Amino acid sequence: MGNKEEYGFFAMLDRMQYIERWALMRNSRTENIKEHSFDVAVIAHALAVLHNRFEKDNKDAILPDPYRVQAYALYHDCTEILTGDLPTPIKYRNKEITKAYKEVESEAAASLVELLPEDEEMRAEYLELLAPSVTSEEEKLIHKLVKAADKIAAYIKCLREESSGNAEFSAAKESTGRIIRGMNMPEVEYFMEHFVPSYGYTLDKITGRDT
Repeated sequence: MGNKEEYGFFAMLDRMQYIERWALMRNSRTENIKEHSFDVAVIAHALAVLHNRFEKDNKDAILPDPYRVQAYALYHDCTEILTGDLPTPIKYRNKEITKAYKEVESEAAASLVELLPEDEEMRAEYLELLAPSVTSEEEKLIHKLVKAADKIAAYIKCLREESSGNAEFSAAKESTGRIIRGMNMPEVEYFMEHFVPSYGYTLDKITGRDT
């Protein structure tokens, strides 16, 4: 066999499993950014489906492709492979830190894309997923849905920790809940009301065998 090119992009993405979230908190079960990204992608897809369902009769509404929303959600934390998960209180402490971190994220995205074949179209495709442009109204909506899904996933993590008897996440649950309620998004309110409560149920209750 002749020489073949090898690329490390997807092998790097696989290393998301080694980056832990909530590093400053005492966890009853640790959570890495790989599993978190799956959770956010599932929730973001659902929010997009709900949004389109609620807005289907509004001729002026933007109806994003739920699978596009899901793709952005799946990649939303990939740059943390290189930057690590900076705790939220530090990341948003002031505008200067937030701006600097955004620049670091952009550099990390560019570094990851360099691990792909030297194909402009392919690299552009993945750079958009890793460092999305948020200029059009549709892109702003997608960003909003992914952000909402990220917060819901964090809220669910807090619920899980509380249910295991860990009070460390009580304040985080309250503050995250306030942020979610402040979004005033019908699709988010629906998901919180109809889907989130069952995350605290037993397996038998989830499947309807708890009678």
